[in-house]
Amino acid sequence: MVRIKRGKIALRKRKRIFQQVKGFRWGRKNRLRLAKDALRHAMAHAYIGRKNKKRDMRQFWQLQINAACREAGLSYSKFIYGLKKNKIELDRKILSELVRNHPDIFKKIVEKISV
Repeated sequence: MVRIKRGKIALRKRKRIFQQVKGFRWGRKNRLRLAKDALRHAMAHAYIGRKNKKRDMRQFWQLQINAACREAGLSYSKFIYGLKKNKIELDRKILSELVRNHPDIFKKIVEKISV
């Protein structure tokens, strides 16, 4: 039976794992078994974090819109209801951007809703 040398392949696999865990603390950056386990957990948390980021941003947009609506004397829920009633199809991200960068346009939208 022929001897199979796989040193290069094994080294390449280890090298890739150690590059990914660079900066981890304690033995998780230089011990293969600990590095694999840490990397598996890190990837799981990163996946969850990408989902949570979307949720957090939506909450942030709602917060900004609510603050701007309160200044105009309107509650957030009544503002959203007015948008739907007047068939103004702007999502929360765009409304939040209007609040931050173009407050005069946002005030016009609020006036259209409250009339």
